[in-house]
Amino acid sequence: MIDVKLLTLLKVNETGNYTRAAEQLSLTQPAVSQHIKQIEKELGISLFVRRGGKIKPTPEGKLVIEYAERVVSLYEHLQQSLLDQKRNINRLRVGITHTSESNIVTEVLAKYAEQNEKVSITIKTGTINNLYAMLRNYKIDIAIVEGAVQDPSINSIMLDTDFLVCAVSNENPLAKKSIVTLDELKKERLILRLPNSGTRNLFAAHLESRNISIDEFNVTLEVDNIATIKDLVRRNYGVSILPRSACMDELKKAKMTVLPIENLSMIREMNILYHKSFSHADILQDIVKIYNETVRFYKSGN
Repeated sequence: MIDVKLLTLLKVNETGNYTRAAEQLSLTQPAVSQHIKQIEKELGISLFVRRGGKIKPTPEGKLVIEYAERVVSLYEHLQQSLLDQKRNINRLRVGITHTSESNIVTEVLAKYAEQNEKVSITIKTGTINNLYAMLRNYKIDIAIVEGAVQDPSINSIMLDTDFLVCAVSNENPLAKKSIVTLDELKKERLILRLPNSGTRNLFAAHLESRNISIDEFNVTLEVDNIATIKDLVRRNYGVSILPRSACMDELKKAKMTVLPIENLSMIREMNILYHKSFSHADILQDIVKIYNETVRFYKSGN
């Protein structure tokens, strides 16, 4: 059902080369060129330009490629849905950020799958921007992210509000305090997320609002994985700025201490994003219910 020309278009964009695209598609190079010319003639645009020995999509080409990816993704989803229907299985593709991967979201999804035997959940992780692109192109069904997305085609449900804290080892003298000041924080070895992470950017933005640069702090390590950061903090190799939700298990087990930072109120929303065409409102309601129950469990200390 998919026009083979769309598959050719996507492969040319992926390889940046007509010849390699032809080899991988088991077509001749003239056939690949003809497919691209047919799309260009039909739409009245140029899809690619040649730059530095490679072909790159034009602005119009990028838009066509984005829609072609949606078409292919929707068709693959249709095929999978038909197969799942025969097997009486409901499949849910969920995108979560690396922060969500380290908090209770994965536990909530596992509980939902456990309570619904006919549900199969696939979890994909990525940055907020990558997950949003995957959602927009129908490569995932829902995304659980920090912050909101302004897109009229996407619906959202606020799952929770979260805030950033200073995470320290129980052995660190700061653990005896109820709050940490920025001056105290400047004296510590900081272990932070990478500069492109939402957590790092939120911290930097709040510092800048007070005319403070992150360069004034002793950033000794930059790590992408939150679980690794928490392990290093627990072993007192430094302190970190993390979402409180990512530290709930450690707090419940008294393995770590978290402190608010004086004059920095780094609050953000956690949202479930989904297309308006997503027809399983009951799934979203159940996820929210299980999430709230799990949060209460961790906060109760039982």
